[in-house]
Amino acid sequence: MDWLILLSWTLDGIILLNIGLAIVVIFNERRDPGASWAWLLILFFLPVIGFIVYLFFGRLLKDKNFYNLSEEEQSYHTRQINSQVERIQSGAAEYDEELLKKHKQLLIMNLQSSRSLISFYNDMHVLSEGVQKFDTMIEDIGQAQAEINIQYYIIKRDALGKRLLDALLERAKAGVKVRLLYDGFGSRSLRQVDFKELIEHGGEVQIFFPSAFGFLNLRINNRNHRKVCIIDGKVGYIGGFNVGMEYLGEVKKFGYWRDIHLRIEGDVVQHIQERFILDWNYSNQYKKRDELFCFPQHDVKNLSPMQIVTSGPNSHTEHLKNMMIKMILSAEREVFIQTPYFIPDKSFMDACKMALLSGVKMHIMIPGKPDHPFVMWGSWSFLGELLDYGADVYLYDRGFLHSKTLTVDGEISTVGTTNLDARSFRLNFEINALVFNRRIALELESLFESDTVNCRKLTKELYAKRNWTVKLREGISRLLSPIL
Repeated sequence: MDWLILLSWTLDGIILLNIGLAIVVIFNERRDPGASWAWLLILFFLPVIGFIVYLFFGRLLKDKNFYNLSEEEQSYHTRQINSQVERIQSGAAEYDEELLKKHKQLLIMNLQSSRSLISFYNDMHVLSEGVQKFDTMIEDIGQAQAEINIQYYIIKRDALGKRLLDALLERAKAGVKVRLLYDGFGSRSLRQVDFKELIEHGGEVQIFFPSAFGFLNLRINNRNHRKVCIIDGKVGYIGGFNVGMEYLGEVKKFGYWRDIHLRIEGDVVQHIQERFILDWNYSNQYKKRDELFCFPQHDVKNLSPMQIVTSGPNSHTEHLKNMMIKMILSAEREVFIQTPYFIPDKSFMDACKMALLSGVKMHIMIPGKPDHPFVMWGSWSFLGELLDYGADVYLYDRGFLHSKTLTVDGEISTVGTTNLDARSFRLNFEINALVFNRRIALELESLFESDTVNCRKLTKELYAKRNWTVKLREGISRLLSPIL
């Protein structure tokens, strides 16, 4: 009977472990109540497996000074923030531009939450085709004279990945400083041998949250989802494209790949670079910082105000979600949203409903052929609810829709890496450009309109016809949505 005693002790140990972990989830970790309930369900219904899943996916990142900034650095940046806030509130001349005056609350919120400085003189181009984006960026890389800083969530070991690494190697051989940063989970297929020659010629390569035990990554739930490239401190790229043949539309599973990136010159490039430096220094553990990077002057005269807004699991609030909610609530006529995943929380849903009830037209586009079934069913659940409030919902069928854009009234827009789900809002390191430029906003709206040709419209009638199995999947997915 000894085995019965051992089994009893084991079960008692599992129960005590679950209770202890539940206490940690409820009382110790700062998280959304919906996410807490979802994790409690997993822990109690899957006692052993739930613990393992929580270990890899549930732990929150805690660090008040995650990037290890000195008091001098923090004080200097705080003075810059306070100066801009004071000048906005006092009506200083540079903030007299129409869109800045109209959206000054949005500006101040981003300054005080995400510490996102405002830049004024910028020039940018929208890149919506994979071939166009990578041809343009690799051409710019080929013209680099001093420095290339590049960061991607996913870099594949395929023809496009090799083409990019070859372009970086060629510049490193010419004496250009090359720094490459990639996410330890998203680019887990990469090997040290892939960078051997680049490193031999002076290039530097770092991994954000590398795997400690081969393929086992204890920070799998906190991914650096950012995708930026800064060339000579003058040209910046920011958006949704990763590096791989699928992003050129050449992988059969996905077909045509629909995404958005911005190519930018001007003041804001410095702010993109500063965000790169934070991630680079964290991964590289350098103590000396700005001396290693160049911040040249530029000759852009075009007034096009921007803010670079970031958030991550180290943030004290969900900066990017709050920015988008504020944008939606500022709408007077129309809101256009493109996202591969639509799994919002209650606050985001309430903002959408309030806008719709106020007479604002809301157009939302998601993939018709999703890459994650649970996410698709969860998205349908939330979108079905918005249909009752009058939202127009489109299912993109040409290939895979991966662009992450939100545009308001043909005036302001945001482009970046942030999906409309809990993972992007709370768990990933994300970055978006907020653009106060009618030309860019109207171009993004025009792209949305042209994409509708390749869409099915999700109507209330079509949604009502789904069978009971789909309804069941939606219910389960919605229940788990805080941790999807």
